[in-house]
Amino acid sequence: MCKLSPIALFCYKRLDTLIKTVEALQKNNLAAESELYVFLDAAKNEEEKYAVNDVRNYIKTIEGFKKIIISESEFNRGLATSIIEGVNQILKNNETVIVLEDDLVSSPNFLDFMNQALNFYKEAEKVFSITGFSIPINCGKSSLDVYFTTRSSSWGWATWKNRWQNIDWEIADYHEFNNNRKSRRDFNKMGSDMSTMLDRQMQGKINSWAIRWCYHQFKNNLFSIHPFVSKIDNIGFDSADACNTKEKFNRYETLLDKSNTTEFRFSYDFCLEPVIIKQFTRPFSISSRLQYKIINSFFKN
Repeated sequence: MCKLSPIALFCYKRLDTLIKTVEALQKNNLAAESELYVFLDAAKNEEEKYAVNDVRNYIKTIEGFKKIIISESEFNRGLATSIIEGVNQILKNNETVIVLEDDLVSSPNFLDFMNQALNFYKEAEKVFSITGFSIPINCGKSSLDVYFTTRSSSWGWATWKNRWQNIDWEIADYHEFNNNRKSRRDFNKMGSDMSTMLDRQMQGKINSWAIRWCYHQFKNNLFSIHPFVSKIDNIGFDSADACNTKEKFNRYETLLDKSNTTEFRFSYDFCLEPVIIKQFTRPFSISSRLQYKIINSFFKN
C-alpha cells in the first residue's frame, strides 16, 4: 500500500461519544501506522468549559497511532470553520486526508477501505470524495464493494488536495442558482433537502460546510464512492450534546461492517444505478423526513 493518509478528528464537548469513536479507531488494522491530527474546538460559554476541558484532558491520554498532533482552539470556531480550516491545514503538507467527527464509530477495516479507495481513484478527477458511511443497500449481483452517487456524506469521508482546494465556500453563483428552477430540481435529485439546506446556509440560518461541499460536487458533476457495507455508524443522534443531530429514532440506521475484509473491489465505470440511487435517496425523501419528524416529536421532552 502507498503512504497512508493522515486522519483528522474534530472534537468539541461530547466525551461519551468521543471515547467510543477513539476506541473504535484504535482497533483499526492500520491505526498504528497512521498519523492522527486532533482538532479541539473551544467552549462557546462558561457552561461548556467543563465538558470541553474533559474532552481535552481525555485526548491527551490516547495512544495507539504512529503520531498524534493536537490542535487546541483558543476560541469557539464552530464545526464548519473548524473543518474547513483543519482540512486546509493538513492538506498544506499532504495530498489526502481522512476526516472523522466525535460521534462516528468505525469498523476495523475503515482505514483499509479509505486508503485503498484514495489510492485507486487518485488520478480519477471525476471522483470528488470517498465515503465510509452507507445506509444498507441491496447491491443485487454486483461484483464490486462500492457504488457511485453525486452526493457526498460528511460521516467519515476522505478527499484529495486537488479536489478540496477548488471549492468556492462563498458560493459566488448562488443568486444564479437560486433563480434557476431546473438547477434546483437537479440538485434535489440526490435528496429533497439539498436546495433548502443551501438556501438556509446562504440566509445565515445554518452554518454548514457540508452543503457547500455538496453544491460544489453537484455543480461540477463529480462522483462520491460509497461502500455497500458501511464502515461508519453515527452514534450521535440521541446525544444531548449533538450539534446537528438530535433524534431518538434515526432514519440513517445502518449495519457496521464486521467482516474485517481488507481487500476491496473498485471500478472506473462511473454511473448512477437507478435501483441503488432509489435506495440511497430514500432517507432524504420528503415522506421519510416527515415520517421520522412525527415519530421523534413524540419523544421530545
